[in-house]
Amino acid sequence: MPRKPLDADDPRRWMSFAKSDLKLARNGRMPGIRLEGLCYLAQQAAEKAIKAVLMHQNIHFPKIHHIQTLLGFLPKDFALPPSVREAVDLSDYAVEGRYPQNFEDVTGEEYLSALKKAGAVVRWAEKVLK
Repeated sequence: MPRKPLDADDPRRWMSFAKSDLKLARNGRMPGIRLEGLCYLAQQAAEKAIKAVLMHQNIHFPKIHHIQTLLGFLPKDFALPPSVREAVDLSDYAVEGRYPQNFEDVTGEEYLSALKKAGAVVRWAEKVLK
């Protein structure tokens, strides 16, 4: 019997996409693949994980991609680990990772940092959703 797909506003579906984006970001480093695109996927993973938490908390949010703004929708007393707060700079990759612009190429160190930050957000969101 075919499984019924999860609704688009189901936090589990958003987490599935977040984990998929993070996995692509982690495993995509190979010749010919730009680190900017992989950092964009890391940003997307963090963004989708935060949106899953917001949905889980029944908090409505606009269609935005700015991580700090999204985190700002959480209640002031909501426990945010420092590692999640550090992920706010991933928002820079929401544009830089998708389009050739006047910016310096992403370094390997910046890429690894983006993966670490996105991974921390995804792990935090998984704990919140349990």
